[in-house]
Amino acid sequence: MESDTTYLFVTGCAGFIGFHLSNRLLEEGYYVLGLDNMNPYYDPALKNERLKTLKSNPNFQFVKGSIENLELLESLFEQYPIKLVIHLAAQAGVRFSIDHPHTYIQSNLVGFFNVLECCRNYDVHHLLYASSSSVYGGNKDIPFSEEHRTDHPVSLYAATKKANELMAYSYSHLYHIPTTGLRFFTVYGPWGRPDMVPYKFAKLMMEKKPIDVYNQGLMKRDFTYIDDVTESIFRLMKKAPLQESDPPFNIYNIGNQNPVLLNDLISVLEKELYTKAMKNFLPMQAGDVPLTYADVSELTNIIHYSPNTSIEEGIKKFSLWFKDYYSWRPEK
Repeated sequence: MESDTTYLFVTGCAGFIGFHLSNRLLEEGYYVLGLDNMNPYYDPALKNERLKTLKSNPNFQFVKGSIENLELLESLFEQYPIKLVIHLAAQAGVRFSIDHPHTYIQSNLVGFFNVLECCRNYDVHHLLYASSSSVYGGNKDIPFSEEHRTDHPVSLYAATKKANELMAYSYSHLYHIPTTGLRFFTVYGPWGRPDMVPYKFAKLMMEKKPIDVYNQGLMKRDFTYIDDVTESIFRLMKKAPLQESDPPFNIYNIGNQNPVLLNDLISVLEKELYTKAMKNFLPMQAGDVPLTYADVSELTNIIHYSPNTSIEEGIKKFSLWFKDYYSWRPEK
C-alpha cells in the first residue's frame, strides 16, 4: 500500500549524525523515513535510545535493515514517494577498516551502489551523501579545499569514501541525478560516537582508566560541533545542483575551520568533567594523519552559513549531556 505523504529518506538514522538530522527534520515538520541496521560496531543501547527519541514523533517511520539489501531498498521506494535522500549509513571508523576491510566493501561500496540505483530508478530529485575529510589523506596543502587532489587515501575507509564521490559523479553525469557530497570533519557532540574523541576519552576518564593519546597529543583536528553539521545539511537540502548542469554534482567541506591540538581538547574536557585524564602517550597509528583543516568558503558561498561553535562551547554542551546520560556526578 503506497503512502500519499512525501517522506525524506534518511539512511543511518540511528547513527550519530543521522539521529540529529532526523530530529531536526522532524522539528521542522517534515515526514522522515529512517533506515538503520542497528549493527553492534558500538553499543547498540545508545542507538536504541536515539531511536526511542525519534519514534516518539508520529511523523517518523522506522525500518530496520541494511543498504546492502537492494530488494528492501526498492520496496521502500515503491511504498513511499521519496524525492530526497540523505544517505548517512556506512561502516564508520578509520582504524576499524584496517582489521575488517570486507565490512567496508559491502556497506560503503555495495550499499552506496544500491542507493544510487534506487535514486536512478525512482526519480529522486536530490541525493545528499556522507563523505569524509579522510579523502584528503596525506594532503600537505592547508586548509583542505574541495579543489585539492584526493587520490592518496591512507586507509581503506578513506578509499571507500573517495569511491563514493566518484560513483556519485558518474551517476550524476549519466542519469542527471543531482548529488551533493558532504565531507565531514571530526563531528562531535551529545549522543556522539563512543569510539571517537571526546566521547571515548570522557568514558575512560569516568571509569578512571588511562586514555591512549596518539602522536604524543600533537595531532590537530578540525572538531566540528553536531548542531553546525545539521544546520549545514538542512540548508544544503534546498540547494540541489541544477539538473541542467553537466554533471549536477557538488561536494562541500563541513568543518569548523579551526584545528585544535588534541592535548588542548583534553584540557578542555578535564575542565568540564572536573577530572584529570591519565594519558598514555603513543606514536602515530597506521592510517592516521597529523592534521585536518577545512576550507569552507564553498559551503559559506552556497548556504550563507559556516560552522562556528568553539571547542570550549561544544565540549561544555557535550559534557553536560555525558554526565546526565551516565548519571555521573564528578566532584568539583
